Amino acid sequence: MSTVAAEVVMYRTPFCPYCVRAAQLLSRKGARVREVDVSDDPEKRDWLMEVTRMRTVPQIFINGAPVGGFDDIAALDRRGVLDQLLSEAPRAPTATPTA
Repeated sequence: MSTVAAEVVMYRTPFCPYCVRAAQLLSRKGARVREVDVSDDPEKRDWLMEVTRMRTVPQIFINGAPVGGFDDIAALDRRGVLDQLLSEAPRAPTATPTA
């Protein structure tokens, strides 16, 4: 496992099993994940749909770039790409809504 420098944000809902699995995978990688509950926030859901073209959660962003959900980050991990993404520090402040 490499050093995690990336900013990781996961948009999720409380009872989503894929959100739990994504959080567990990222935790095993040593990532500090800012989790944003979108269950009662239609504006954030609309923003996610606009940015990711996906209606499902979780939606994970690494350094402001959408990387998909649990299946996507698990595939990145199997290919050895996830560690590389997590090791990169953000280049500039990201524009992901969190509040």
